[in-house]
Amino acid sequence: MNETSRRNLLSFSGLAPLAGGLLAARAGAAATEAATTLSARERIRERYFPDVILRTQNNEKVRFYEDLIKDKIVTLNFFYAQCDGVCPGITANLAKVQRALANRVGRDIFMCSFTLKPAEDTPKALRDYANLYHAKPGWTFLTGRPDDLELLRRSLGFTDPVPAVDKDKSQHIGNIKIGNEPLMLWTACPGMAHADWILKAISWMDRSPSALEKACCDGKS
Repeated sequence: MNETSRRNLLSFSGLAPLAGGLLAARAGAAATEAATTLSARERIRERYFPDVILRTQNNEKVRFYEDLIKDKIVTLNFFYAQCDGVCPGITANLAKVQRALANRVGRDIFMCSFTLKPAEDTPKALRDYANLYHAKPGWTFLTGRPDDLELLRRSLGFTDPVPAVDKDKSQHIGNIKIGNEPLMLWTACPGMAHADWILKAISWMDRSPSALEKACCDGKS
């Protein structure tokens, strides 16, 4: 081997570890980038949306994340059937919302109401409650294990900062959370607000082409 060829070989040999290091660094950066791309929605899911198993008013087993909110526009609220506080007013408002949205409920928008007293609110009790307010398909009333519902309540932020108040079910939070899960858009409004306000909050979450077109047309009228 002549001297020139030998020097070239040594040069390439010296560059090999550096090239390997660069490739490893790029692979690591790509993995980090992929994890970051995945993480925004995934981190929200892991932190706020425990995939607990629940039972519907029809005694069907469902998972909170996978079956109820994933890839959906949803309304979420907590209540209990024998509540004589804010629950009847909030449920009546939600019934007005469902009537106003008509066949969009169960197709584009899904409504979920979770009991605060699962020991009392069996699927049958929830079915009777749903019938009382003429709830139609697309509005699901849910019960389950007390620990799972408590985990869900806290994860979703339906809590009062004062422990004594938070412990008292009769003083529970009367808000409605509204979200577009795939777009990671979430808002909330008082459940006792006028039904039109709740509908407006739902419209903010809807980014479908038809909804945007309607909003543009409404803005020109």
